Amino acid sequence: QVQLVESGGGLVQPGGSLRLSCAASRVVFNNYDMGWYRQAPGKQRELVATITSGGTINYADSVKGRFTISRDNAKNTVYLQMNALKPEDTAVYYCNAQHIYYKNNWWGQGTQVAVSS
Repeated sequence: QVQLVESGGGLVQPGGSLRLSCAASRVVFNNYDMGWYRQAPGKQRELVATITSGGTINYADSVKGRFTISRDNAKNTVYLQMNALKPEDTAVYYCNAQHIYYKNNWWGQGTQVAVSS
């Protein structure tokens, strides 16, 4: 069973930065497309950014130019660098792994990001 462990969340002031990490275990990491999603209170979970096993990247319009997703296949880790944070970025951020062939999904436990002055 795939295990995903997120870290790096916290409280930051508007305009600040955070870097989220998601470490995967029990996987052949190259066989998974990875992504970050978020869920704010009272809202549905939404896509933030994805990166395929081949390195193709996709961002939600709301984070383009501010967030950067990357992956280190040697460390089985995906990152989300978040800059110029806004209060509306406040949410629980979840890491996702999807097998490139079988399309089964795995989720981490989530990490809280709060942007407030």
